[in-house]
Amino acid sequence: MGRWLFLIFLGAVGAFAVRGFMFEGVFVATPSMEPTLPVGNHYFVNKLSPFFRGYNRKEIVVFHSPIDRKKDLIKRVIGLPGETIKIENKKVFINDQPIAETYTEYKRKDEILVGDNISSLKIPEDCYFVMGDNRDESGDSRDWKDKNGINIYFICQDQIRGILMNTLE
Repeated sequence: MGRWLFLIFLGAVGAFAVRGFMFEGVFVATPSMEPTLPVGNHYFVNKLSPFFRGYNRKEIVVFHSPIDRKKDLIKRVIGLPGETIKIENKKVFINDQPIAETYTEYKRKDEILVGDNISSLKIPEDCYFVMGDNRDESGDSRDWKDKNGINIYFICQDQIRGILMNTLE
């Protein structure tokens, strides 16, 4: 009996370690990342590799919402620490250079929405600028505000839980 309890205990500790520090499943609940991530699909989050190398542009990350820390969000990394980001009529510029974004979708191309024009912003160290692929249907770094109405343009590295696995650009 004691041996079984010990094996069950080891299994529980192992599962906790894998889920807490290596991999975890997530569910896509909103259309903010369509067409890349369809609503209702399940993916795995890699928590281990970013620990050794950080995050790269165009990677899809899971992080704690800057508005509600109990809620997790899935978005694409667009701007990296130390870079300057600007958006003009839905076009993203990094360090004054336009970036190619083949993964984006615009459902209201002819409308200028909140966040479709943002003056040049310097991204702080250890922070990132993130956006959904379904730009006109995504709440992200362009339009988050705190309870006082002040813009929250960046997520800090300690808010990020990991990188989504098995997604193509």
